[in-house]
Amino acid sequence: MCFSDEAFVQKTVQSILLAQLRNSKLVLMRSARSDRGANQKEALEIGIQQMNAAVENLLECNSVDSMRGVEGAAANAYFARFDCMLAGNPGGFHFETRSRRPPRNEVNAVLSFTYMLLTSQMQSAMETVGIDPAAGYLHTLRPGRASFALDLIEELRAPLCDRFVLSLFNKGQLSQSDFEQDEEAVLLNEHGRRTLLSAWEKRKQEEIIHPFLKEKIHIGLIPYVQAMLFARVLRGDLDAYPPFIWR
Repeated sequence: MCFSDEAFVQKTVQSILLAQLRNSKLVLMRSARSDRGANQKEALEIGIQQMNAAVENLLECNSVDSMRGVEGAAANAYFARFDCMLAGNPGGFHFETRSRRPPRNEVNAVLSFTYMLLTSQMQSAMETVGIDPAAGYLHTLRPGRASFALDLIEELRAPLCDRFVLSLFNKGQLSQSDFEQDEEAVLLNEHGRRTLLSAWEKRKQEEIIHPFLKEKIHIGLIPYVQAMLFARVLRGDLDAYPPFIWR
């Protein structure tokens, strides 16, 4: 899968991360245009500027390791604004900081669960088009991990997952009764999972114009389309991978 072609690997990783940064910026911009307090708007504007700076830094990187560093700093800046995007939600939920294993609060629990859904869909899509989901470029090979699937969801997490999660909380679709807590983690309970999955399936049926294909597709088909496009690159039908950038 072109692992020996260093130029191809760097170009691919850079393309994926540029899309990730631009999609993250669009989520911040969308929130900044909504009814927010002055402090939240200012924080979001700073976050937007940080995404712009991260794009410039990424364009100057000459190794995958340096790109990972830029992406990590940008992710910290982005998630530092997540509470601003949740401000005023009916359930009074807060994000605080990103915590993965285990999720320490309700928002992190929903983010992690939604990322898991997207990863599973991407993995299935890659297997359908004949790509090994374990052989990644950005995420290193690790036994039992779908590293390449994790690569390709980087560009999709902000538009498909983060916007979805923010909508769930800001529209009051989840309440405190949808969660359970033990000594280490906060998790969705059965009712919470059903509520989320129902909304997720409904969201997948919505249609968009794909930015590269210029065709109308269901949102749920985006992982398959991106996997198909990468397969075309590997077959030599496309010169470079066109990442998904939300319009």
